[in-house]
Amino acid sequence: MKKLLLFFLLLAHGLRAQERQTDPTWLHRYVPDLSETKAGLTSPTCHYRAIFGEGDKENRPLQTVTRFGEVSLDRHGNCQTVFYDRQEEIYFVVEGAGMLHYQNQVQALRKHDFTYLPPGVKHSIANHSDQPLRVLVMGFKIPSSISIGAPMPYPKIANLEDAREETVSGHPNSVLYKLLIGLHTGKRDLIDEAYVMDSFFWMDFAPGGTNRPHHHEAAEEIYLVVDGQGEIVAGGGTDGVEGRYAAKAGDAYYFRPNCTVGFYNQDKPGAKAYILAVRSRVPLHEDEE
Repeated sequence: MKKLLLFFLLLAHGLRAQERQTDPTWLHRYVPDLSETKAGLTSPTCHYRAIFGEGDKENRPLQTVTRFGEVSLDRHGNCQTVFYDRQEEIYFVVEGAGMLHYQNQVQALRKHDFTYLPPGVKHSIANHSDQPLRVLVMGFKIPSSISIGAPMPYPKIANLEDAREETVSGHPNSVLYKLLIGLHTGKRDLIDEAYVMDSFFWMDFAPGGTNRPHHHEAAEEIYLVVDGQGEIVAGGGTDGVEGRYAAKAGDAYYFRPNCTVGFYNQDKPGAKAYILAVRSRVPLHEDEE
């Protein structure tokens, strides 16, 4: 009888173990294949494709990132107004021109404009033109341990062309960076206003260039291949094990903290590759106490 009872206990434990899901260390999406999903800003003329986070079926691994997706607005379309008391957002205009509504202000947006949207501010976007408008939307939650100041009275908007290309210490010179948005305690980016989103940047890879595989112990990161093709690196952490996977324009990757991440561009004449990336801090346990 005891042996039979032990058998059933082991069987039940095995079934429970099978039901548990192991969160992946990285995720991949091919943006053109994604379907429209509902989000807080969607409307009959404002359509959202969830890439990672809100609206994506596999969002458990995400910690600070709340959403990373693409909004498409119809001609003369409008998105719903949203408000987040402890979330910050970034908008990046992929295509077209539109209008940003920030509190009671309205500011024009053009292709490759980007803006930082602090917590505690009502905001939305609209398309007043006859052309398509596509905008990347990125959101990040701010832990209760971080004090939030009063929001900016007006939105800060910059354009990709405004940023100079430069090398970054610790990375090879075969990739040039444009530092777009960073922490409010910094002074290196075009817009330094964020709380947990510590780096929003553009990477320009030379033929055969690489940013060398690396990892961030207390940050999660997202890469979006804007143009070109090569090999993305995604794998373990400090053990040095790396996986290399073919990557092309439209591929998006999410990397958990301590996941190896990197990119190798094609090593042939004229091969250029561009990646838009965002990294956010993930508080360690001692930071949350």
